[in-house]
Amino acid sequence: MTGNDRDGAQVSTGTTADAAAETAGIPELVIISGMSGAGRSTAAKCLEDLGWFVVDNLPPALIPTMVDLGARSQGNVARIAVVVDVRGRRFFDNLRESLADLAAKQVKRRVIFLEASDDALVRRFESVRRPHPLQGSGRIVDGIAAERDLLRELRGDADLVIDTSSLNVHELRAKMDAQFAGEEEPELRATVMSFGYKYGLPVDADLVVDCRFLPNPHWVPELRPFTGLNEEVSGYVFNQPGAKEFLDRYTELLQLIAAGYRREGKRYVTIAVGCTGGKHRSVAMSEKLAHRLVSEGVETVVVHRDMGRE
Repeated sequence: MTGNDRDGAQVSTGTTADAAAETAGIPELVIISGMSGAGRSTAAKCLEDLGWFVVDNLPPALIPTMVDLGARSQGNVARIAVVVDVRGRRFFDNLRESLADLAAKQVKRRVIFLEASDDALVRRFESVRRPHPLQGSGRIVDGIAAERDLLRELRGDADLVIDTSSLNVHELRAKMDAQFAGEEEPELRATVMSFGYKYGLPVDADLVVDCRFLPNPHWVPELRPFTGLNEEVSGYVFNQPGAKEFLDRYTELLQLIAAGYRREGKRYVTIAVGCTGGKHRSVAMSEKLAHRLVSEGVETVVVHRDMGRE
């Protein structure tokens, strides 16, 4: 249905078809943020190589305007990636308002947060001999602490958190490719990561599973040299009381959680599976859990963070 304005031009009154057409022309949006030195530029360059239109250091208040401009491009700008960080400073407070505006316009958006440990960030800043943008007259660690405090809420709302502490540039690009290179966007992507508690919890984990209730193959001399990828080690782990039942019940729990994530529009989940050293039990459990997720239609990547570190 259309009506006439005072100049005689036809004006849309907002039919369902008009709304659907308008939504269809809105570009997909990825917001890249996170700690300075954690790899935001590398992540942005990776998306640029994949055909995304990338804007670095855009004030958050201008993100809706950027999306509007993309919507007017007649499909020439279908995917936009925006890097938002503390260099925006006073503009950063506008991010939540901008996100609410985007939600009202039904913009398909994702927030990617790049994380790294304090030690890793300090090493990186020292290697390039540059100050942290928030350190002022203090130390690098002071700037890192201030930035973590500023970004804490955004990190909690992020769709995907990537810990780059132990990643090189090529490994980070591989992670980005794994998430964004597909032709079709899956409903949910999962990363199942085995780890060793003695090396610390993964900071990018959404869910943590503890396998230390199972007997440790490390204390079986003939199994000690092998990993959870070995059939004998995996068989030993899953022949223990409670192992198969745990896998069954946790898979059922993940089905419930995955359904909730889909309803909330969350497309990424990292499940960390831990044992003492990250070599036997957690590796075997991660492999089986990933297999179950794949059978449920969840696109899944398996990462063994600490295997081989001992």
